[in-house]
Amino acid sequence: MPADSASSNLSATKDELLAYYRNMLLIRRFEERAGQLYGMGHIGGFCHLYIGQEAVVVGMEAVKQEGDQTITGYRDHGHMLACGMDPKGVMAELTGRQGGYSKGKGGSMHMFSKEKEFYGGHGIVGAQAPLGVGLAFANRYRDEPKVSLTYFGDGAANQGQIFEAMNMAQLWKLPVVFIIENNQYAMGTSVKRSHSETHLYRRGASFGIPGAEVDGMDVLAVREAGRDAVEHARAGDGPFVLEMKTYRYRGHSMSDPAKYRTREEVDDVREHNDPIKRCEKRIFDQGYAEESALKDIDKEIKAIVKDAADFALESPEPAPAELFEDVFA
Repeated sequence: MPADSASSNLSATKDELLAYYRNMLLIRRFEERAGQLYGMGHIGGFCHLYIGQEAVVVGMEAVKQEGDQTITGYRDHGHMLACGMDPKGVMAELTGRQGGYSKGKGGSMHMFSKEKEFYGGHGIVGAQAPLGVGLAFANRYRDEPKVSLTYFGDGAANQGQIFEAMNMAQLWKLPVVFIIENNQYAMGTSVKRSHSETHLYRRGASFGIPGAEVDGMDVLAVREAGRDAVEHARAGDGPFVLEMKTYRYRGHSMSDPAKYRTREEVDDVREHNDPIKRCEKRIFDQGYAEESALKDIDKEIKAIVKDAADFALESPEPAPAELFEDVFA
């Protein structure tokens, strides 16, 4: 997956690049630790890691305004961290503890933060798209200048409710950006084998929704394309589709050995197209920081993640009576 040649012309300030680097590294180190805790039996159920896709959420977060909403599927930890949710609360929820965002009852796929305008984390493939359009409808109904960022993957792009949501969004010119995180393998089947139209940014064409294909391994390319899409939606021009060409290094979930692709393919992406390494190279090329400064950032991030893991494991499990709380609105 070659990098977009146009991305070499993108620019950012020192503070911006270092912030993007730090935020992507936080997601990477958090997910690595979550994988370890899963292997140790501290995280139960499903666990879908975001390693490799960090540039997508960090780039999109850079163009959000206060009040803009985020909703996604079950590969969601990166989205939570990008929008500012506390790593301690996220990790505690992963381990099913009382200190988690859903009091230990939601786990990996079902946590929310009204404060951070994060509306899940949804386990049903593609079901978040109608909900994301519902958020956009509420924004329009209340005459609020907010945009709904609605994420789903390449596998979900074939689901019928995606097209129903797109039709309604365009019909009523709702302020929603559909972000397709195309990591190329869905649950384990290549896009080339499962999609009759492999250019997923065209999925809204029959409804008149414009779209763009983006190098999802380049945080600045994501930011620039995201800015255009969000401005389009906020201006009242209706939805926009962004196809983020990205890649996940791990299997679909922790139980997936990913035998449908070669180790050489994964290693090649890690070596030549890793989003964090590409951001690091920009920092060095611009003379914004020395290697020692980035090592200090990594040390700080590792401490944050360790604190999150310690907090999670030290938090109590929910009391049995908690089963009967929050059942009804």
